Amino acid sequence: MPIVAQSTETTDWVSRFADEVIEESERRAPGKPVVVASGLSPSGPIHLGNLREVMTPHLVADEVRRRGYTVRHLISWDDYDRYRKVPAGVPGVDDSWAEHIGKPLTSVPAPKGSAYPNWAEHFKAAMIKALAELGVEYEGISQTEQYTSGVYREQVLFAMKHRGDIDAILDQYRTKKAPAKKQQGQKPVDEAELEAAEGSGAAAEDDGSSGSAGYFPYKPYCGRCEKDLTTVTAYDDDTTELSYTCTACGYSETVRLSEFDRGKLVWKVDWPMRWAYEGVIFEPSGVDHSSPGSSFQVGGQIVGIFGGKQPIGPMYAFVGISGMAKMSSSKGGVPTPADALQIMEPQLLRWLYARRRPNQSFKIAFDQEIQRLYDEWDKLAAKVADGAVLPADAAAYARAVGTAAGELPRTPRPMPYRTLASVADITAGAEDQTLRILSELDPENPLTSLDEVRPRLDKAETWINTQVPAEERTVVRDEPDADLLKSLDDQGRESLRLLLEGLDANWSLDGLTHLVYGVPKVQAGFPADATPKELPPEIKVAQRTFFALLYHLLVGRDTGPRLPTLLLAVGQDRVRKLLGA
Repeated sequence: MPIVAQSTETTDWVSRFADEVIEESERRAPGKPVVVASGLSPSGPIHLGNLREVMTPHLVADEVRRRGYTVRHLISWDDYDRYRKVPAGVPGVDDSWAEHIGKPLTSVPAPKGSAYPNWAEHFKAAMIKALAELGVEYEGISQTEQYTSGVYREQVLFAMKHRGDIDAILDQYRTKKAPAKKQQGQKPVDEAELEAAEGSGAAAEDDGSSGSAGYFPYKPYCGRCEKDLTTVTAYDDDTTELSYTCTACGYSETVRLSEFDRGKLVWKVDWPMRWAYEGVIFEPSGVDHSSPGSSFQVGGQIVGIFGGKQPIGPMYAFVGISGMAKMSSSKGGVPTPADALQIMEPQLLRWLYARRRPNQSFKIAFDQEIQRLYDEWDKLAAKVADGAVLPADAAAYARAVGTAAGELPRTPRPMPYRTLASVADITAGAEDQTLRILSELDPENPLTSLDEVRPRLDKAETWINTQVPAEERTVVRDEPDADLLKSLDDQGRESLRLLLEGLDANWSLDGLTHLVYGVPKVQAGFPADATPKELPPEIKVAQRTFFALLYHLLVGRDTGPRLPTLLLAVGQDRVRKLLGA
């Protein structure tokens, strides 16, 4: 059954945009499918900033579908863009790839060891897999296929015929100073802002080819070296004969453009041409597209030459990363959706994009913050189940857990992420030990199979193994710390005695939580169940001292996983041994 979003409140940005898109589509193209669009350039790892280029129209398209409309979400793979530079830190790539700069991305070899035929297909593959896991329904369009098969041939000829009109529009902005770009390296990786606008050719703010023969909005790829370092030297509108020279290899030739499909319109013309050709109603744009003289603004004028209208859509803000450690599949500080989906369920990642308006920046956590995010997510799920949730929050939740087609696969029994991570940390992935510990968390409803907590368990285990530094991993002591035990005063020994005496009766997550927090209370003469309001501030100090003692005796550090989880993981017999029983 489709999941119905529960709100059209003004705070729900998706519903607001869906209203506007439906109204605009009925005005422009009544009775036709609603067209929304995204663009992604597979020039390297497609990162989590680029994902906003897809998730913003996806969420709007999905809301429109929920209301019974037919929607086409187009994702243009800008794989016919030129290869601009060799990205740093990509496995299987060295400086020799610099010789391919200027070629179409589909003509550049894939990294060494890749199973894919070219550079573009290699980097598209991971994104395609991630979008499937995220439940994103779309129609993929390869710009290489569109151009080389002649789909855009009439549009190319039209643009060349109207090159004077295009040049006049572009000339209004050529004297404007380009906005200053942020220098690389200004921020450490864990605070880096990923510019979502790098998709859709934002890096390619090309005007066109302007030489002695005048302005041309078309760039041929060289017939010898395949590079776009070419200059159009002549063009005849009647015969469509085009001559060009290549500054890279010196090659020149004359072709008939009406029969020639080895080139493309420059970006500032290509984008609005596609808006008109596809009838795009909604497409967001990144901050660099929306500045004065940028491609979105200029395109809004050029699209009229092609008989179309500029799509409606918001400017979207940066996506940041919190605490990225070593990454398995993307190097150089560019985490991808695939990286995020290794450590979090699709529902959580969808929620991060759904709950913030497009013009609000946010961060995706790869550090300890992911545990807090999961706690927040689980609390929201509980509120939704109880019917005690604000309408906008309920709508964001509905958009996160599924689409108009139905719910995404979910973990049957979603135990707290921080608990699963702690257990994975302590057991080092041993499944028998993991099942033993998790089954003891709730003795009245014991876990019978790890499948009940998957895939969340697998995500938490991957997070421990890839994002937590080795020095922060938990290693339980093999033998008691005899020196520390001997040095304890009467109060320290008494605290351990009270804990050990209560283990049998409290051997569950809730029971041990009550026990470890209760020992300092009992020692101070208060009931174990006394609330913080009933206790003096000194009790908190005593609790911290007691917890530090237990961590030192169990793992040799001041801190570690939550003590109730740690005690369950270590097991009663070993706990008694390490605490000097």
